[in-house]
Amino acid sequence: MRVGVFGGTFDPIHRGHLTVARAIQKSLKLDKIVFVPAGQPWMKEGTPISPVADRVEMVRLALKRRRRFELSTIEAERPGPSYAVDTIDTFHRELGSGSALFFLLGSDALAEIGKWREPGRLLRLCTLVAFPRPGCPLPSLESLQAAVPGIADRIIFAQVPQVDLRATDIRRWVAEGRSIAGMVPRAVERYILEHGLYAPGPPQTT
Repeated sequence: MRVGVFGGTFDPIHRGHLTVARAIQKSLKLDKIVFVPAGQPWMKEGTPISPVADRVEMVRLALKRRRRFELSTIEAERPGPSYAVDTIDTFHRELGSGSALFFLLGSDALAEIGKWREPGRLLRLCTLVAFPRPGCPLPSLESLQAAVPGIADRIIFAQVPQVDLRATDIRRWVAEGRSIAGMVPRAVERYILEHGLYAPGPPQTT
């Protein structure tokens, strides 16, 4: 089985995430892509983020009736910071040696991979699938190789549609009272509005 793993804060999940995932799933002929909302994103320590229960539920709503897309709460349920290598190691052990794992990450995250926990072990467990983010080109292979030796043999640069959407902009638009129709799936938009996420002042629920 060929399985893609797409981790992220997903605060909120939006159409850019879904478009990228679908393009990669088709081009690499992946059997499925598993979306993994981070419990405590270690690289965003000190940055306010929505409660993990809300982010998980938004991903769940976004993936309903979408073939080959699944939700995993492995990081949401794990105490402490969320590290990609721990998540991939768990999937590797659960799926067995007959499966191939592909870890999806944007160019902004890829540029920081030298700072990740055990990047060398991560490369032994999976193949990286990197895609450009709007306004953030992919780093050169030379710079990546200098940061993490051997990465050149374990990375695929994917060509994906460029959807100029950022979760930070969506949060700001909601706070300003502007419509986010079309930016996120309708069920996610309803959840955001009904639960008071991103609105000025304290949220209605957590």
